[in-house]
Amino acid sequence: MLAFLLLGMQFLQVNGQSPHIIKGGLAQDISQFSNSKDWIKEEVWVEAPFDSDLDGKVDRLHVFITRPFQTDSKILKLPVIYQSSPYYGLPIANLLRQKSTKKFMWNVQHEIGNPPNPTNKSISKTRKKRPIIAFIEDRQWVPKGFITVYSSSPGTGLSDGVPSVGGENESLAPKAVIDWLCGRAKAYTSRDGNEEVVAFWSDGKIGMMGTSYDGSLALAAATTAVDGLKAIVPIAAVSSFYDYYRSNGLVRSPEGYLGEDADVLYSLIHTAKKSMRKSNNANMRDAVILKGIDRKTGDYNNFWNERNYLNKLDNVNTAVLISHGFNDWNVMPEHSYNLYQALKHKKIPLQLYYHHGDHAGQAPTEMINKWFTKYLLEVENRVEDDAKVWIVPSNKNQAIPYQDFPHPNSEMVDLYLEKGNSNKGKLSLNPKTDGGIEKLIDDASKTGKQLATELSDSRLLYLSPVLKEDVHLSGVARISVEMASSKAAANLSIWLVSLPWNDEKDAKISDNIITRAWADPQNHQSEKGEPLSPGEFVNVSFDLQPDDQIIAKGQQIALMIFASDAEFTILPKAGTELTIQLDKTLLRLPIVNGKLALEKAFN
Repeated sequence: MLAFLLLGMQFLQVNGQSPHIIKGGLAQDISQFSNSKDWIKEEVWVEAPFDSDLDGKVDRLHVFITRPFQTDSKILKLPVIYQSSPYYGLPIANLLRQKSTKKFMWNVQHEIGNPPNPTNKSISKTRKKRPIIAFIEDRQWVPKGFITVYSSSPGTGLSDGVPSVGGENESLAPKAVIDWLCGRAKAYTSRDGNEEVVAFWSDGKIGMMGTSYDGSLALAAATTAVDGLKAIVPIAAVSSFYDYYRSNGLVRSPEGYLGEDADVLYSLIHTAKKSMRKSNNANMRDAVILKGIDRKTGDYNNFWNERNYLNKLDNVNTAVLISHGFNDWNVMPEHSYNLYQALKHKKIPLQLYYHHGDHAGQAPTEMINKWFTKYLLEVENRVEDDAKVWIVPSNKNQAIPYQDFPHPNSEMVDLYLEKGNSNKGKLSLNPKTDGGIEKLIDDASKTGKQLATELSDSRLLYLSPVLKEDVHLSGVARISVEMASSKAAANLSIWLVSLPWNDEKDAKISDNIITRAWADPQNHQSEKGEPLSPGEFVNVSFDLQPDDQIIAKGQQIALMIFASDAEFTILPKAGTELTIQLDKTLLRLPIVNGKLALEKAFN
């Protein structure tokens, strides 16, 4: 399997054979590549095909590289695992966004449609050292015979340019780095110098991966159809920035960052040289981002359309392994679901991995290794014959194979609302011709947990019977609410929860929250919202976040309807009244084995 000759400091391929060790379809560590003290660590600046900071010179993109010293022979060429990120230039303290970015956030305590002025604050320092993630990824991949490459996206770290939060330059930037790795673009030893650098050690087979924004940049690169990009692994990646900051026309924050929006993210990552920050802020943040995000209406527009990678998937011709967590309430699971649904009809290798972790989780390293072994090392490990979908059940730790997602036996089951007692109604399989109306009064000071577990006139709660059997939900639930508002604008929030609430220290989020969704009732007819006529009923229909979950017997499935969500939405003054017409409101659940399974669990 091995054919190499070690002569002094040179590592040579013999008879054109690969030095890689493969076992069980996976690339293994190679002892000659495993001493980190021998790795060559260097940095270059790749020339981009644009001038996004408008300084009259094409931007240069900063790149860190880690490779085995044997590649200096100029004979040994290896594949590259490449990550692009806007976060490499952030000081370590600012990587903890929860604490460091509160000063950037929008004030969300205001009436809907009347946003305050933005804060317009920005980072003052730039980290110049190697990315922290490199110390993890280098140890994982370099010993196995890969070269690792890390680039800062435009206007971040030591790269020229300006961040655009999903704009075109952030797609063309990783393309430029891949073009350089494949010998089609130029790079230099310094930001302003003329000494060129050639990637003589790259064999022209590139794989990209990354989590969150970094995963989005891998997808962005794939939408350019760049030659040499063989595989991508987007982990918890944003597939549409509109869906990251909005929900069905409603201005919504990602979990943990109440008040974040695209301009806030810009201010966080804009760590380019200080001399360019004032003009970048004027030309991009103020003229493009703040103008485009439209927090007044939350509607979809041309700004968001440019930042919707789902519109650009016709160009994707690389293998794609998607990984996401069902309990990721930052980049929500719909991003990967929508990406998978859009790609699965294309003739490209595709896999989807879902787990029940949060934003930090990813597919097993072995799975990613197998993907790169096939598509970068060209080893016939038959990964394409593996199941198309792998899902870790909510009550287990081991992924199981699915033919598709949702589960092939999942069927939509209609559930109807009935009035009840003690501030709780019923979820029923039987429709009611005269369900009457019920009302709630918005109060953003109350958390979702409080609303689900305490008596309150700020929510409506409808419970199934106590389950006699486990219920397997798989797919995308949908809600249709017939409602009227006492004001021209209101939030609408939906939680599907499992009761009784588990307050134990080791409780998982999925023990309590099944799935969630939010919508702006002003958008009940189209993507462009119009003010509501107070007291006039409208029908608001939308999907909840995708899920695959076992709801245990002994629990009750509960639909909670409320207005403002203290964790996610604009928080207006209390008092807006929502009226729900029960017999015209419908919950549709994707249940494995359909209505018969739910009837058995209910009865």
